[in-house]
Amino acid sequence: MSADLVILLILIVLAAAIAVSTVVALYTRRKNKLPARPTAEVEAPEPEKKAPEPEAPEPEAETPEPEPAAPAVVEAPALEEPEAPASRMARLRRRLAGSNNALARGLAQLLSADRIDDDTWDDFETTLITSDLGVAPTTELVEKLRGELAIDGVSDPERARSVLTRELTALVSPDLDRSLNLDHPDGKPAVVMMVGVNGTGKTTTCGKLARVLVAEGRTVLLGAADTFRAAAGEQLETWGERVGVRTVRKEEGADPASVAYEAVEAGIEEGVDVVLVDTAGRLHTKTGLMDELGKVKRVIEKLAPVSEVLLVLDATTGQNGLIQARIFSEVVDVSGIVLSKLDGSAKGGIVVQVQRELGVPVKLIGLGEGADDLAPFEPDQFVAGLMGE
Repeated sequence: MSADLVILLILIVLAAAIAVSTVVALYTRRKNKLPARPTAEVEAPEPEKKAPEPEAPEPEAETPEPEPAAPAVVEAPALEEPEAPASRMARLRRRLAGSNNALARGLAQLLSADRIDDDTWDDFETTLITSDLGVAPTTELVEKLRGELAIDGVSDPERARSVLTRELTALVSPDLDRSLNLDHPDGKPAVVMMVGVNGTGKTTTCGKLARVLVAEGRTVLLGAADTFRAAAGEQLETWGERVGVRTVRKEEGADPASVAYEAVEAGIEEGVDVVLVDTAGRLHTKTGLMDELGKVKRVIEKLAPVSEVLLVLDATTGQNGLIQARIFSEVVDVSGIVLSKLDGSAKGGIVVQVQRELGVPVKLIGLGEGADDLAPFEPDQFVAGLMGE
């Protein structure tokens, strides 16, 4: 091989070596300039959690039984305090004195007359008759007054007033026993039956009488035996609740005698002083209904005697009230009269006439619509009211 060829080969090898080294250098420089590529972090798998070994069960403690919840306390409505009976008649007397009562008006006209002549006496007599005093009592009163007072005038007005007061009081029969028979021997309550026709205020009077008895310190139970009139039992129960008195009642249309029997039976068990039985407002013209009223009384007497039968009369009904009084008295032996509505247009003379008709006293009177507008009847106070005193 020639020397030239050898030299050429050497040159080629050198050139190739230089080229390779140049490429390597360039690559190395470029590699150093580029940021290093992050290597992916491989998260080590979390070690598998072992389930906790079950602990040995502790012995169960005895669970105390829950205490029963205390019942909700329902506050009872405040009870009313009825007015004492002693002060009622004085208050009612003042109301009677200020009313437009026909009898009171006639008395005032007589006393204010300058001269009492025959015409004056005639007018006075007419006024008394129209006040439901009745013909016989009127004639009796006028004759006594004419014998006491001078015909030619009243020289002494105070004397005239005194004479009139005395004679009128005598007509009202002040000697009659007007007390309620509320004795209850042998541990049984006194039983009071309230009777009367519809519209006389019988149920209301029964509720008011309960207030009078409570004010006297007696324990009372009500029997709602008026089962024919809608809401009569509810009305009576409302009256009782106001003064803390319980009412025995049944559904509308129930047998009145059975209600009365249960009321008296409950009164015996509870040891109350008085059982007030409100009976149905019978029409005195209905014979069958009046007979049933007698049945109620007989059923009650299987348990306890009936102490009082109080007939409630509307004082404004006049002669019709007297007819009612006669028939009721024949059926149930009325022992006392309660005159309701004895104010305004009422005719006070009915007090005298009904007592003479039945031979039983007026024991209670009602003046006004107030809860305590029922009072024991006192003749002196009644006449004083009529006289405007």
